Amino acid sequence: MALIVQKFGGSSVADADRIRHVAELITNTYKRGNDVVVVLSAQGDTTDDLLEKAYEINPSASAREMDMLLATGEQQSIALMAMAIDALGYPAVSLTGWQVGLETNSNYGVARIKRVSGTRIREELDRRRIVLVAGFQGINKFGDQTTLGRGGSDTTAVALAVALKADLCQIYTDVDGVYTADPRKVPNARKMDEITFDEMLELASLGAQVLHNRSVEMAKRYNMNLEVLSSFTGEPGTIVKEAVKQVEKTYISGVASDKNIARLALVGLEDTPGTAFKVFNLLAREKINVDIILQSIGRSDTKDISFTVNSSVADRAYKVLMENKDQLGCDHIDISQDVSKVSVVGGGMVDNPGVAATMFEALYEAHINIRMISTSEIKVSVLINKDDTEKAVAAIHDKFFA
Repeated sequence: MALIVQKFGGSSVADADRIRHVAELITNTYKRGNDVVVVLSAQGDTTDDLLEKAYEINPSASAREMDMLLATGEQQSIALMAMAIDALGYPAVSLTGWQVGLETNSNYGVARIKRVSGTRIREELDRRRIVLVAGFQGINKFGDQTTLGRGGSDTTAVALAVALKADLCQIYTDVDGVYTADPRKVPNARKMDEITFDEMLELASLGAQVLHNRSVEMAKRYNMNLEVLSSFTGEPGTIVKEAVKQVEKTYISGVASDKNIARLALVGLEDTPGTAFKVFNLLAREKINVDIILQSIGRSDTKDISFTVNSSVADRAYKVLMENKDQLGCDHIDISQDVSKVSVVGGGMVDNPGVAATMFEALYEAHINIRMISTSEIKVSVLINKDDTEKAVAAIHDKFFA
């Protein structure tokens, strides 16, 4: 008998028929003698609908009240799933984040998990019940409900799996595994049987939307194996783990893209020590994360610094830099939101030269211009025009996987 944590996303429980289907998947796991803990997201577009209702009432609603509202979406899902499982004749109990002792900090809307008790879950498992847990939510030291932000249900599932010392954490999605590219946009993308934590973390942070990077970080830290699989097909998925067998001739695992970025450029900065510190310290104080950074060679005692940020904070970054333009001593500041980032990721890159050249050759043959470049041991990322994103991903994928 094993302890298995399963997570189902919003599309998997979007309506009554899908809830019944997922209930059968859950009970099939239970019938094999396993202890089963299930984390559920809100149904379909429930979270978006709740946000729309909130903005209709008060566009400036407090983060605390937003969390109180948004947490109700997952609570609907677990209650409905408990009813579906009960209708199949199996014992189930639905529990909220605070009932399972998932404690967080007090950063409403983007809370971080501090501790998971799990006592209530173990008690229910001892009674041979299927435990259904509301994802995306917890409780802070004040007794207030909090939400974990984007990908919060994935993170909840991994946190529970770690706390309960589960044998496996399964993440059910609307795709049947991790692919070498988005299969909805690249028809010849291949499903991988397994991928390393490091590779999955890079893909997740670079725009692949199969898993959220926070959940992968936690799984890597505690060496909790994950399986990504589809709730629709029932086929075996992709295992995410510490080390995998390298059986492919290619040295990359996948191609990812991210359109939700913006590029800022500070032109004509003083070419003196400490200038870069002043720029990025300002952004750090505003809790603005920076990704690709490019500094030009100094000329006429000046230099240019370009960098990318998430598009959601681009205007805020531009504002804080403009407010300090004279202090920074730059000629002018440009912002561009017509860019995207395309990346290749692979653990085999570190020992195999030529990956970057092959990627750049693919872009050259597709007549796509590169605006910025960033590299690490297991990734190469380029900044290109947003309109070229799909063409770039297809060209790079064909070059490596044809």
